[in-house]
Amino acid sequence: MSANSEGFDAWIRSSFVEMNTALEDIYFAQSDRSKTDGVGDGLKTQLLEDGRNFIVKLVEEGNTDEGFDNAHALLGNLGFYMAALRRHEMTNPASEDTSPLKEASALGLHLGASLGVTPRFATSHLASHNYAKNGVIKSFTSLHDEFLFLKYNTLSMFAFKRAADALKRIVPMGISNPVSLTLFENAVDALNDVLKVNKTLFAELDVDRFFWNVRGYYKPYRVGRQEYRGANAGDFSGINELDLLLGLCRGNDPYYAQMLVDKMLYLLPEDQVSLRDCLRQRPLLDEFLLISDASKNEPWFKEHAAAFLKVCKLHGAIAAQHHNSLVDSFITRPSSDMDKKDLAQITASGPPLPVLLRSLEILRDMRLAADRSDIRTSFVQINQLKKAIGE
Repeated sequence: MSANSEGFDAWIRSSFVEMNTALEDIYFAQSDRSKTDGVGDGLKTQLLEDGRNFIVKLVEEGNTDEGFDNAHALLGNLGFYMAALRRHEMTNPASEDTSPLKEASALGLHLGASLGVTPRFATSHLASHNYAKNGVIKSFTSLHDEFLFLKYNTLSMFAFKRAADALKRIVPMGISNPVSLTLFENAVDALNDVLKVNKTLFAELDVDRFFWNVRGYYKPYRVGRQEYRGANAGDFSGINELDLLLGLCRGNDPYYAQMLVDKMLYLLPEDQVSLRDCLRQRPLLDEFLLISDASKNEPWFKEHAAAFLKVCKLHGAIAAQHHNSLVDSFITRPSSDMDKKDLAQITASGPPLPVLLRSLEILRDMRLAADRSDIRTSFVQINQLKKAIGE
């Protein structure tokens, strides 16, 4: 890592965090917590200029050829800076045709193009590639609830990855391989961990602090002319690998395929490769149904199919838990008292809240294999398999 990159990284881990935290404390103490205009302007200007001084040097240096980890870390630090300016309303895609942060946009576009990812910070910068120093990870603020959110999201992500890894190992061995039963059980254990982690997060996370002082850093912003949606906790391949390998969601479903296309460049390059590979595989649900008539009375079939169905049930339960606990409790309800002008840009994904909620409900019901006639789910196929084993 170059001296300029190291200096920028040190600033992101220190003064940057201090200024954001000071601004959040000012906002939170107001009677109108949504008000940012004309508040803390001295801190905002310092944040803008201090960061720009580092970025100008990095643009001139062209620091993109020191290996993926360093370039990726630099892109994350740049994204932290641009996202903070967006949070403090020093830039807003709704009122701009191009980003006013010209040097930052130039560096972001250079890094994003060289890495094959979006030119903004993504979930990996907050989770799997958030390098800690002296026990402290990178963050926007030093608020307890932000660290809580980052910790438990990362734990949940890795549990999802363990579940997906177990299922991927079944594919080349076949569902009847005796070892596959253990792998299904491994996936069950991992998904139970997701449920536990999420339950702890929802119990400990302060609704007001999350809604007013954490969520705002995940909004969309422009890099150059293009507006990019905010980072999403689901921006890793493991959860979609589970969708596809289980057969609860399908790569040839237009709605789901569009979501994957929109999401792909927010993933790490290796995650992109892994997800594309899963799109080539026959879903495990289809594997069971193809041989169900011939094998349904075999002891292995009943045992393996029951374990598979347990994985499906847990995957759906997590989707329902996320929607009903996090989205409803930490976003929908707190936003009910907001002014209409502020609701338009409340979501990290960009679309208005009602549109986002409808899309999340569709995804939840796909993962639940719900009985719906207006969207494609695996309700019929799951029930065929249940009937085959007498459930």
